[in-house]
Amino acid sequence: MIKEQYVVGIDEAGRGPLAGPVAVGVTVVPGNFDWKEILPGVNDSKQLSEKKREEIFKVARRLKAAGRLDYAVVMVSAKVIDKTGIVPAVNLAMSRALKKISTRTTLSYHTINRMIRTSPKNYVVKLDGGLKAPAEFKNQETIIKGDSKEKIIGLASIMAKVTRDRYMVQKASTKLFAPYDFATHKGYGTQKHRTAIAKFGLTAEHRKSYCKNIILL
Repeated sequence: MIKEQYVVGIDEAGRGPLAGPVAVGVTVVPGNFDWKEILPGVNDSKQLSEKKREEIFKVARRLKAAGRLDYAVVMVSAKVIDKTGIVPAVNLAMSRALKKISTRTTLSYHTINRMIRTSPKNYVVKLDGGLKAPAEFKNQETIIKGDSKEKIIGLASIMAKVTRDRYMVQKASTKLFAPYDFATHKGYGTQKHRTAIAKFGLTAEHRKSYCKNIILL
């Protein structure tokens, strides 16, 4: 059995909300990465508190700056989700995030593109749930509940969720979006959010295709 030199994790955040973008996180670590020693506490982002997610996010940023891991998060807007559907939107974000990773040399002298061309057996891509990487990534594995089973996928889920949550909090601070309280529910379909939609209508951040049962479009 060939030991991977690099492990790539992919997960998304924001598939189900009524408002806001969907985010895909891609993370990369060496195959011998010591999670307990270097980055403890990583798990499915949904099983962690907001405070813990933020702590891990900040540590990951420092590790990236030191060249010990790499990550990229790409968000695709509600407008694109309405136009293409959520699955194509997720795939678009994933493709863009992988391209961001593959054009950098933060993680040693290798890039994902080089690994694909010269040593495809020296990396593995692990994805959560029903996600699937582009076909050129030959060595990939989709894992049900992978964000809680594989640290590299869990880290991808954290990076995606924190990035998206920060975006929604920033939007909530503006006058236009203040009535919707995005900072509290991050665009998910809480009763308070649904009531706000019924009262104030939709914004550019809302997924119209998701809101048809709430308001007459």
